[in-house]
Amino acid sequence: MPAKRTGLDDLDRDILRLVGERPRTGLLEIARLLGVARGTVQARLDRLTADGVITDFGPNLSARALGHPVQAFTTLEVEQTSREDVSKALDAIPELLEAYIVTGPGDVWCRIAGRDHEDIQRVIDLMLSIDGVRRSSTVITLSTVVPYRVLPLAARRMPER
Repeated sequence: MPAKRTGLDDLDRDILRLVGERPRTGLLEIARLLGVARGTVQARLDRLTADGVITDFGPNLSARALGHPVQAFTTLEVEQTSREDVSKALDAIPELLEAYIVTGPGDVWCRIAGRDHEDIQRVIDLMLSIDGVRRSSTVITLSTVVPYRVLPLAARRMPER
């Protein structure tokens, strides 16, 4: 079995860029644009997926278009022994877009979406009703300056160590 390759080469970066920019483009077209064989593109995508570089091929959905235009970041303080139960309860809340256990002030940072400010309050109240959650602090987003992204990391060439 060949050794697992680390890092990305130029072809990997080019494939990732094209898949990111044109997610509906077929393998044959990507191969044509890059001047390589279709099998090469397929093998690279398979390896990037197996290595965990590519984590999802699904569509990116808009909470706004789904009727939830208001977003907020909520910091939860939780009882440390309740983290696992709190995590399971949070996972059941559809309006919770993502959550992270963090260091520093607060214990869990959450990004939530709601139909309006009252709906955001309902979601916060739901989170506060979870056993082990002590308090919350919330800020409402006004606009997105830089959306979540990873492709610029993949496009950057890392210096040799």
